[in-house]
Amino acid sequence: MHPRKAFIIILLFFFAIFGFLDPAVLAEKTSFQFPSFPLRDISLLGDSYLRNGVIGLTRSIDVPSSSSGAVIYNNPITFFDPETNTTASFSAKFTFSINNVNPSSFGDGLTFFLSPSNRTLGSPGGYLGLVNSSQLTRNKFVAVEFDTRLDPHFNDPNENHVGLDIDSMNSINTADPILQGIDLKSGNLINAWIDYKNEQRKLMVFLSYSSLKPEKPILSVDINLSDYFKTIMYVGFSASTEGSTELHQIENWSFQTIGFIPARPKSHPHNVSDSSMTVAVDISKPSSGKKHDKKLGLGVAIAGLAFFCVVLLVLVYVSVKKLRGVRKQKTFKTDFVACPREYSYKELKLATKGFHPSRIIGHGSFGTVYKAFFLSTGTIAAVKRSRHSHEGKTEFLAELSIIAGLRHKNLVHLQGWCAEKCELLLVYEFMPNGSLDKMLYHETKRGHLLNWSHRVNIAIGLASVLSYLHQECEQIVIHRDIKAGNVLLDGNFNPRLGDFGLAKLMDHDKSPVSTLTAGTMGYLAPEYLQCGMATEKTDVFSYGVVVLEVACGRRSIEREGQKMVNLVDWVWGLHSEGKIIEAADKKLKGEFKEEEMRKLLLLGLSCANPDSAERPSMRRVLQILNNEVASLAVPKLKPSLTFSSGLPLTLDEIVSDGEEDNTDNSMCEIKIV
Repeated sequence: MHPRKAFIIILLFFFAIFGFLDPAVLAEKTSFQFPSFPLRDISLLGDSYLRNGVIGLTRSIDVPSSSSGAVIYNNPITFFDPETNTTASFSAKFTFSINNVNPSSFGDGLTFFLSPSNRTLGSPGGYLGLVNSSQLTRNKFVAVEFDTRLDPHFNDPNENHVGLDIDSMNSINTADPILQGIDLKSGNLINAWIDYKNEQRKLMVFLSYSSLKPEKPILSVDINLSDYFKTIMYVGFSASTEGSTELHQIENWSFQTIGFIPARPKSHPHNVSDSSMTVAVDISKPSSGKKHDKKLGLGVAIAGLAFFCVVLLVLVYVSVKKLRGVRKQKTFKTDFVACPREYSYKELKLATKGFHPSRIIGHGSFGTVYKAFFLSTGTIAAVKRSRHSHEGKTEFLAELSIIAGLRHKNLVHLQGWCAEKCELLLVYEFMPNGSLDKMLYHETKRGHLLNWSHRVNIAIGLASVLSYLHQECEQIVIHRDIKAGNVLLDGNFNPRLGDFGLAKLMDHDKSPVSTLTAGTMGYLAPEYLQCGMATEKTDVFSYGVVVLEVACGRRSIEREGQKMVNLVDWVWGLHSEGKIIEAADKKLKGEFKEEEMRKLLLLGLSCANPDSAERPSMRRVLQILNNEVASLAVPKLKPSLTFSSGLPLTLDEIVSDGEEDNTDNSMCEIKIV
């Protein structure tokens, strides 16, 4: 136990003994206010995003799509106090809007929910991002839905209603806000108040366009929620669409729990009210027995105080003894954002067999990756171990601070971290199919082959997560090291982007900052090589190279005889000859649709265009892959660019993990063809 926590516990115990503290007030209450949303206090799941302090729960696009997303307050909230057998009341207030670029394309709505799980995310459509369509009873929740589509499957009354849902999308009770002049689909900001009063066993929902809380609720349900509240619950919002462009946004949010005041026992079984009491006063001279009791009580009090002092001294001694270790950890821990779990070094060392070479499954910009078996839980994870250097610490903190706040189905999920014994360790979920490069280039050894549907899914998934990083986060996340080796594959060959050791954050609408070039040769955009300017478009270039690798089954740079062949140049050469389909991976044995292959190859060339201004955004790439917009025209001849500037002249300068500015003043001209 941490010394400070132990001290507080002993102090509370001491006060309780002497009657200064009422145990009834120990139950934890929660209260928070978000005039705008800070990323450090919330988790974004699915397609949700944070932009300018406002939460978007579903994709913000101009074409119909299916989408689901959720946002959850990071800290668990106590709703039941087992000490007093008391359930909390709660009050929530938030401002939301439901808008649409196409008024005829509304659906499906949003919810405010409470759940025992902090990973609640369901399917699109009428499931409102709460319920998994294939496992209808898996997610447990209490939710208030603001539904904008009539779904007969869930017995919806109309396409504009408020309902109370418990573990099911079939509402217990519903109400029509139109009766009070509130149109959920108006696009206007709507203020909502949700109050649950445990003593009255009643939940009420109020809606208004103004900031004044109405006197009459839209929905009032007599229900005892204590039957559904666990000791610990999480609160949040979810939303979904299915074939629509409906946009769901949460502008602000405040929440508090109320209660944990148990009914006080009556002073006498026959008293009429709690205020009744019987007072007995003994004014007689105390007997010798009473004197003895008084002395005994005083002795117990002194002994208790002495015991407390001894424990306190021992605590101080232990704290001083551990001070050096605490100081070593403090620098790291103060830099960390909220993470799922802090592992002990002993636990990770045991799980990796002492970081045995036989457990190595890969290497990244951060360090070495080990396969870890946790015998206590029977689970498998991947542990990334830092290089023992200043750069290792910098990349460790960069990766932890960035990825811990991100939530997307195509990101490798961070499970925890460890900073002990001069070791820097990150724990990720294990990807059973390894990295994309190993699957593409060592398939015969592994007995696997990526079929065409797998490859298309990889291109779409990678585009989806990069669109999220570039356009849907509070700050733009530029990965800077997108390559086949950093794309991992789960058990169903779905792509997961990992290794954020070189990633950078950049504010939206701000100019990028020039840094020394970092990354992997063959994936670096020409303007990045030229001036070290990392932008979203440098990630787009790297994505284009990966897409060409997926389609062609060739590395970004390959040796053919005595020369090195660049994949982009090779594919563009075939395109200029009208034979681009010949670039298709021969291992596919022609088992693909020719038009789909042509489309993927041309998309790869569009992204890998030497002119960054001609490259599409990742959102446009995703729309092309989803057949929502037309493909871009690709010139037959690869464009050529000429520019002059201070250019790194050696390979060591070009490929570097450092962050110092490039001060080489050597001038040269480079021509990209």
